[in-house]
Parts: sequence; C-alpha cells; structure tokens
Amino acid sequence: MSNSKETGDRTESKALTRLIECGYSVSIPFGDNDKYDLIVDDEAALYRLQCKTAWSNKEQTIRFNTHSQTTRGGDYYEQTYRGATDAFFVYYPGNERFYWIDAAVATEQKMELRFESEIDHPAINWAETYEFTGTIPQSSSENHGS
Repeated sequence: MSNSKETGDRTESKALTRLIECGYSVSIPFGDNDKYDLIVDDEAALYRLQCKTAWSNKEQTIRFNTHSQTTRGGDYYEQTYRGATDAFFVYYPGNERFYWIDAAVATEQKMELRFESEIDHPAINWAETYEFTGTIPQSSSENHGS
C-alpha cells in the first residue's frame, strides 16, 4: 500500500504524460513549495495546475480534496488553493480518466463529481462536464483572457 506522497507522485506523472500526449508544453516548478504541481502552456495562456487523485466515496460518485493538509510539529494545518492555482487536474484510478476543474468553481474543502443519478439537480457536479478530452476547457481560457 502506498502513502499519499507516492500516490500524488504517480498522479503527477500520469498528468504530465497525458498533457504532453495532447500536445501541451508542461513545466514543473522547482521544489515542493508551490501550491501548484504543473504549469501548462497552451500558447495563449499559462495555467497553474494542482494535481489531485480522486477516490470513490459512494456509488457513482468520486471525491477529491481541494485543500492541502500538512502536519508540522504535531499540529494539523489545512490551506485552500484560492488565488494560487488556476485549475485542479484530477485523476481517478477507477476509470483512468482526468478531470479539469477550474479553481473558480471548485469548493474549498472537498469536491464530488457524479457519474449517474436518479435525479438531475443543479447542485450536482457531473463528471462528464469536467472530463478532460485533450483540450483545455473554454471557461479556463476565458479566465485567462484568451
């Protein structure tokens, strides 16, 4: 069983590969002090991505953290990514797919994406809406003035 650092490293590696396969130039910030894992250049804008690994938390739903968790000197700290990242690039090992969630629409603690439901409610974040198909979503481009 891997720890959260190993899981994150695997997700970042898969994200890097996926983005390069889609033709993007990708940079990796030096060190572990930034609140983003990758920088993606689509020739019109740069995007600071925070890579996350989703897990299944209930039937037809996945969840990922939209905050960081650290322990220093025995004390627990949580911080959001507000203003420090442009989007979450979320990998779900259950279907080996990525989801691009603009930071402006992400919740501050955890976010759920749903695959199916008996109801259609405006508060449901449908996974298919955020599925990364190789193109950066238009909403992210609009937020960067492209």
